[in-house]
Amino acid sequence: MANPLRYEVLNLYKNLLYLGKEYPKGADYFRARLKAAFLKNKDERDPEKIKQLISRGEFVMKELEALYFLRKYRALKQRYYEDNNK
Repeated sequence: MANPLRYEVLNLYKNLLYLGKEYPKGADYFRARLKAAFLKNKDERDPEKIKQLISRGEFVMKELEALYFLRKYRALKQRYYEDNNK
């Protein structure tokens, strides 16, 4: 029987990889950093530690989503509202 946490880790990796396509420094930069982070912890066997790492990855995912929403908001605000600093 396969480890059920394995599927969670793979799903997290796929989701982060998808979110990294629009990373400000580029998809290649993000992909390299993501791969390095996952390879660093590839030998971890403790289920509690793996769960902590998964929750940390989910936090990073939420932060990336917030970054993208903020960027989108700023672009829309800049497009539809005039700048009051002039």
